[in-house]
Formats: sequence, structure tokens, C-alpha cells
Amino acid sequence: MSKANDQYAGWQVYKRLLGYLKSAWWAFLIAIVGNLTYALASAAMAPAMEFVVEAIENPSAENRLFVPMLIIVVFTVRGVGSFFSTYFMAFVARAIIHRMRTELFSQIIRLPCSFFDANSTGHLVSKITYNVAQVTGAATNAITVILREGFTVMGLLGFMLYSNWRLTLVFLIVGPIIGVLVSVITKSFRKVSSNIQTSMGEVTHVASESFNGYRVMRTFGGESHEETRFSDASEHNISQTLKLSFIQAISTPVIQVLISVSIAVLVWLALSPQVLQNMTSGEFIAFITAATTCAKPVRQLTEVNAVIQRGIAASQDVFSQIDHEVEADEGTVETDRCKGDLRINHLSFAYSGSDKKVLEDINLHIPAGKTVALVGRSGSGKSTLASLIPRFYDYDSGSITLDDIPLKDLKLASLREQISLVTQQVTLFNDSVANNIAYGTLKGAPLEDIEKAAEAAHAVEFIKDLDKGYETKLGDNGVNLSGGQRQRLAIARALLKDAPILILDEATSALDTHSERHIQAALENVMKDRTTLVIAHRLSTIENADLIVVMEQGRIVETGTHDELLSKQGAYAALHQLQFSENEA
Repeated sequence: MSKANDQYAGWQVYKRLLGYLKSAWWAFLIAIVGNLTYALASAAMAPAMEFVVEAIENPSAENRLFVPMLIIVVFTVRGVGSFFSTYFMAFVARAIIHRMRTELFSQIIRLPCSFFDANSTGHLVSKITYNVAQVTGAATNAITVILREGFTVMGLLGFMLYSNWRLTLVFLIVGPIIGVLVSVITKSFRKVSSNIQTSMGEVTHVASESFNGYRVMRTFGGESHEETRFSDASEHNISQTLKLSFIQAISTPVIQVLISVSIAVLVWLALSPQVLQNMTSGEFIAFITAATTCAKPVRQLTEVNAVIQRGIAASQDVFSQIDHEVEADEGTVETDRCKGDLRINHLSFAYSGSDKKVLEDINLHIPAGKTVALVGRSGSGKSTLASLIPRFYDYDSGSITLDDIPLKDLKLASLREQISLVTQQVTLFNDSVANNIAYGTLKGAPLEDIEKAAEAAHAVEFIKDLDKGYETKLGDNGVNLSGGQRQRLAIARALLKDAPILILDEATSALDTHSERHIQAALENVMKDRTTLVIAHRLSTIENADLIVVMEQGRIVETGTHDELLSKQGAYAALHQLQFSENEA
């Protein structure tokens, strides 16, 4: 990208960012008035010096009272302007953070499953927290400095031009030089800022992985390894931050030296008799005061470039996420409650970015109200096939129909309303037991229905022992519950939904033998008159299925009932014999 295009793109991003100010426009206007008031009061200090000098040269009772009152008034007005500027710009910043953060979160949770497969949780959390904070710095802090210090410089330069326009032109000679310097470092600011955001995401990612996997880490003695990973990620983040600090630190004194040279030349010229003879002592001191006072706001105006570039770099990342295509939902058909007849015809599927077919030419009929079990070795495609029914992924070729309606013609919300799902990886939320069972569209379900679902899932026996029963907070992902207890709550959630299609993906994998027997009895009742797709590793749990489908390397190799498949002495019989031998051992 050329330099011109890069700047144009940066301006376009910044312009879009400033659009978020609309949500708090009234507070922003008050902040602008506050900045203007602060700037005018700051600029007024220079001409006030003329009155101070004249009062010193011509002492009188009036001057003795006027000058202190002038000082008090100037600083009071400046303080009032500072308050309105600081507070209301902070209000604007919070409004922008809230709007952008919620917009980004709402967008992310609607992205395709393939997006979550390709992005770590840590990096996504970093975008919502760190990156958004950097964005608001450019939209509020930077604007505060630009308005406040910009108005101050304009006021001071206006006074200087009024006092002596020739000397002012000498002072302004360094302006283009400063402009070129700022332009040169702008590109470096943005590049390093982008690197900082990436490295910050890596820090969050490593920390998130370590915290979530602390049991595995401690069991396998991975503390030192994780410390090294985190230290390396943090060190890389620090090095990138120091690069930004170095560029900012070296640019500030260079600009200050340029301004000091300009002021030195100004003083040298001003001290010549030809210049002084046209100015009083008060006018001369006021002019020099204005020139030297310009140094601080000019320095801050150049430093704000770093904030803006960090904001632009963060905005580009945030906006690219916001603009990411959400999960495709082109369906137009809605259904209240389907019968549950599923047909899969010549289905093939490969994950995004991979040419390898995970499923190939799958043909399967799951009649309404019947139970079909998928079995096979790990990696045979069982879970992938099940994930295509709620359309977590879109298949490449072939078709899946529900009651003779293609899945792609159904609205996603309507399709998923027909499906209850229990997976091997149970997800619970940091909420009460009742709210974890009555989750999402089930929120507000009567407690009586929640209790019935928990009883059917054999979860009542441990829920009643919790401190507050159904109102007990579960903590992060139900950390205080056993694997079996967590799985029973997930089953209770599926039971409460009472959908016509039930998908059980290793739903009893975390249960002990005693618990599994209770759950199996409950599930058998639930499966009646309901289309059920069961993915099971333990073949003993699916012996009563209406149809057992054996898969290998993404293909269906056998179908039939338990007895039929055993009599064939094929792939299913081999799996059954292997598990039987393991159980005997």
C-alpha cells in the first residue's frame, strides 16, 4: 500500500471511529466548550503579563488590586474549563467503550463456528478489552489534547500576530519542519501499535490457556513450561511497547529543541534596538511569554500522534472484526415443531482451509421418532456429521432435509429450536443451577418444569445437597461440580427444551457406571417418539438403537441393528469384541 493510500485508509478508519461520538454528542459539545474555555484562559496568561509588568513599573492602589484579581479570574476560568472538558470527555469515552465493546461482542458471538476454530479465546478477549481501550484513547483523549492545546496555540499565535507579525513569522519557520517530522514517525507509530496489540493478545491467550488447564498443568508438571511461555509473550509485548516509547521519547525532545531554537532566534532579533524601540517592556515580555508558552501545547500536540496511531491500529483490528461476515442465514422457512424426519443424501464435507474430506458421500435416513447411533473409531467423522444437522458448519455438496425441507431453506433460529444437544464438552455458566438448566430461550421456565427435568436427568440427588439448591451459583464452568454432575445438568437442560430432535454426542462419557445406568434409563424414556442421534464410544449404551451406523474415515461402512451387525462379523463386531475384551480385562 502506498503512503498516500495508507494515510487515506488511516483517515477513513479514524473518521469511522469518530462516528461513535454521536451516541454522546451532547456531552462531547460540553467538553468542546470546556476545552475552548480552558484554551482561551491559558492563552490569556500571555497578554496578562503585560498588565503585570506595567503594574510593577507603575505601582498604584488600583493596580495592586487589579492584578491579583486578574490572576484569580484567569485560573478560575481555566479550572472550570478543565473540569467540564475532563469529566464530559470521560463520559464520552465510557459511552464509546460500552457501545463498541457490546457491538464487537454481539458480532463475535454470531460468527461462524469456523471462526472460533481458528481464533483463540485469549486473543478474542484481548480485542474486547485492550484493543477497545486503545480505540477510545484516540477518540477522546486525543481529541481533548487536540482541541485544548490546539485552541491554546491558536490563541497565543493570534496574540503574537497582533503584537508583532514579523517576529511571529520567524517563530513559525519551524512549523513545516515539525510537520515533516510528525509525518515521518506516524507510520512507525501505527506499525508498532499493531504489533503491541498482537503481542497483548498472545499474553492473554497464554494466561487463559494456563488458567483453564491448571489441572493438566499441575498433573504433568507444566508450571515451568507455562511460566516460560508467559514470560516470552510478556517480554515480546514489553519490547514492542518500548519501541513505541522510544519513538515517542526521541521525537518529543527533538521537537522541543526545534521550538527552543526558534524562540532563541526570536529573542535575539527582539533584543535588537530597532525592534525594541517599537515595543514596551510589558509588550515584549508578553510576546516572549506567548512564544515560550507555545512550547508545551505544541509538544503535546505532537505526542498525541502516538495516541491517534495506536487508536487507528486498534480500530482497524476492531472494525475488521465487526465487518467480518456473520454466520450465513439465508433460510426463509420457519416451522413450529417438526416431525423429525432427517434424510442425508450424498453428503461431503471438508473443514474451511482444508482440502481433506472429513465426510464423503454420506447417505442416511433417520426416520421421525427413531434412534440412530453413530459408532466408529476416533476421527471417523461421527461428531462432524452430527454438527452439520444444527448447521454449525455448512456442507460442501449433497443435502440434508428435515421433513423434506432442505436445512439451508430453514431459518437458523427455527432449525435450532427443533434440536436439543448434549456434547462431551459440557458448558456451564457462572450462574445459578436453575438458570443453567433454563438457559437461553428457556429462561423464565417454571421452577416446577426445571425440577422435573433435573429429576429425569438424575441431578436432584446432588442439587438438593448444594448450599442454596437450585439458586446455588456454579462458578466458572461449574468448577465445583464433578464431571458426571456437570453432564447431568447438561442433560437436564436438553430435557427441559423438549425438542423433537435430540443429539447426544458422548453424553454419558463422564458418568460412572452407577450414574450411567440411571441416565440411560432416563434417556430411554426421553427418546420415545423423538428423533435421536446418539454418538457413543461405549457400545453397551446403544445396543437398543433402532439403527446403528458404523463409520470409518468419513464413510459409512455398515448399518443395521445390534444383532444384525454382530451376525455380519464385520467392523461393528470387531469393535464390540475389542471393547468386550477390554471390559473383561
